[in-house]
Amino acid sequence: MMPYKRASAIAGLCLVLAGCGGDDRDLQNFVAEVKQRPAAPIEPIPEIAPYTPYTYEPDGRRTPFTPTTPRREVNRNNGLAPDADRPREALEAFPLDSLRLVGTISSRGVTYALIQAPDGVVHRVTRGAHLGQNYGEIDGISDNGVLLTEIVPDGLGGYIRRPATIAPSR
Repeated sequence: MMPYKRASAIAGLCLVLAGCGGDDRDLQNFVAEVKQRPAAPIEPIPEIAPYTPYTYEPDGRRTPFTPTTPRREVNRNNGLAPDADRPREALEAFPLDSLRLVGTISSRGVTYALIQAPDGVVHRVTRGAHLGQNYGEIDGISDNGVLLTEIVPDGLGGYIRRPATIAPSR
């Protein structure tokens, strides 16, 4: 920047800053006037009605604390349970909906499914292999998908079998 341009820029800045100063007595008077005004009265706290307890009289009606339908008997041992002693397979670490069927191949009369895990690794599995987090076991493999049966808790302390499918990815 040329010296005269720099000097004129500094002079212009000084003029702008000088315009910022001035008489602010009117502002100070207004603030003092607002502070002098009396505050609005605060409304009193509303009075709370006293609690009156209610006594339930059944008068031939059912008690509200007993269920209307009898509880279902919990069958804690229906004989079905996942095999906890079986070594877990690699695809059992992933939820079933995160696995993708990317293809099938057949070799020597055995059909294999190519399952891609969320980490990108493609696994070759066949009938009887386990996958998914609910102890899923492959029952069948076709071009239309992989059929499997999962063993899931029934909510009553036991287990039930649930069919599932992994469709081919498009």
